Amino acid sequence: TKNNDDDDAMIRAILIFNNHGKARLTKFYDNTPHTQQREILRECFGLVCKRSDRVCNFLEGLNHWGKGTRVIYRHYATLYFVVVVDDTESELGILDLIQVFVETLDRCFENVCELDLIFHSDKVHYVLDEIIMGGMVLETSTQEILLAIDGMNKLEQQSVKTTTKIGPPAQKK
Repeated sequence: TKNNDDDDAMIRAILIFNNHGKARLTKFYDNTPHTQQREILRECFGLVCKRSDRVCNFLEGLNHWGKGTRVIYRHYATLYFVVVVDDTESELGILDLIQVFVETLDRCFENVCELDLIFHSDKVHYVLDEIIMGGMVLETSTQEILLAIDGMNKLEQQSVKTTTKIGPPAQKK
């Protein structure tokens, strides 16, 4: 069924899954119910996993959103990076956006791998939120994204340093 809740969002969803279809990141920019999200993930995996690496990385339509929806993806090692967009979005622009996302993750994790996505999902979501918010592209410069992440890391370190331990004060002898 077609979901018309948010026709203004050009990017409908960002999905990352491994070669076995296990989701490593899912981000939907509309009010898609959780059960339908799983169906969409299965459908996307079924569409892209069968395709040769030599064919085009664009597919038309998904059953959930109907006509006017495109699936754009890149396959890196054991991971598929999938972006579901409406037909107003540039396919080549989205391929570049996927490349920016992957390059940024590579710089953050020094050659990102599936385990980084599993054990550092909060940081991966933060990187994604620096690039896309509410289905709209915010930033495409890897350098600008890395500056924002560096600022977040500094705040996080500062917060850890200023956090006090709970308990009685240390006794002097």
